[in-house]
Amino acid sequence: MRLPIVHNPAYDAKFSPDHRFPMSKYALLAEVIMREGLAGPGDFHVPMPAPAAWIKLAHDAAYVDQVYDYRVPPAIEKIIGFPVTERTSIRAQCATAGTIMAARLALEYGIACNTAGGSHHAGHMHGAGFCTFNDVAVAAKLMLADGEIGTALVLDLDVHQGDGTAAILSDERRVFTASVHSQKNYPTRKVASDYDLGLPDGMEDAAYLKTLALVLEQLRDRVSPDIVFYNAGVDVHAEDRLGRLALTDRGIEQRERMVISHFRQRGIPVCGVIGGGYSKDVEALALRHVILHRVASEFVF
Repeated sequence: MRLPIVHNPAYDAKFSPDHRFPMSKYALLAEVIMREGLAGPGDFHVPMPAPAAWIKLAHDAAYVDQVYDYRVPPAIEKIIGFPVTERTSIRAQCATAGTIMAARLALEYGIACNTAGGSHHAGHMHGAGFCTFNDVAVAAKLMLADGEIGTALVLDLDVHQGDGTAAILSDERRVFTASVHSQKNYPTRKVASDYDLGLPDGMEDAAYLKTLALVLEQLRDRVSPDIVFYNAGVDVHAEDRLGRLALTDRGIEQRERMVISHFRQRGIPVCGVIGGGYSKDVEALALRHVILHRVASEFVF
C-alpha cells in the first residue's frame, strides 16, 4: 500500500509571493508528491476544518473564537506574522484537523504524514511565529481525551525550539516533549520541554546525525509512547533563510530515515508533520519537504 498522506488545497492561503512566509509551498509540495508517484490526485486523505471544540482543548477559548470569527486583535496578528482572514483561519483549522487525521492513520497503518502541520510556536493564549493553532498539541490532547492513545512523544527537529508545544503540554505528563534546535535562533526566550538540546550555529550533516543518534538513544530510555508526532522542519538546511544550521538535502534524508526507522523498528506509530522551511525558491523548498514523505514511504508495509 501507499503511504497515507493528508492534504487539503486550503493549506495554501494564497499569500503574495513576496510575503516572508512561503505559503505556496503547500500546493507545490502536493504537486511534487504526485510527480514523484507517492500519491495520485485521488489518493490524498482530505481533512475538513476542525471543530472549535477540538482547538479549545489546547488554546484559550476566547482566542479560538476570535480566529474562527476573523477578529483577532491586530497586536496578536503582528505576533503571528500575518492577518487572520477567512483563508488563514480555514487553513489553520484544516491543517490542525489534518494532523489529527494523520495521527489516526498512523495508529492504523504504522505511519502517515500531513503536508502541513508542525505549528509549534502557537501557545495557549494566542498564535506566534507564523503559527495560528498548535496542531500537534491539539491532536495529542484530543486523542488522549478520546482514549485513542495513552502516551505520546513529540519529537521536534525544526530549527526553532518548540516553545508553544512545550508550554501547552507542560502539565500533561502523558506527553513527552523533545526539541533539538538551533540554540541562538528564534524564539529568544525558550520554554522548557521535557528534553531540550540547543545546537551551535553552522552544524553540518555528520555532527548533526551523530548528535541525533545519541538523542534517540537517550529518549529510548525515557519514554515508550503509543505514538510519535515528528516535526520534520527543513529549516535546518544550509540555504534556509531563517535557519542557522548547515544540513544538506542528503543530511535531511538521512535524518528522516534515522528517526522513522528508530521508531518503526520499535513498533511505534509515527505521524509526520512538515514544520518550518523558508526560502524564496519555493520549488526547492517543496523538494526538501517531500523528503519526509519519500522516506516515510519506505516504511509502509
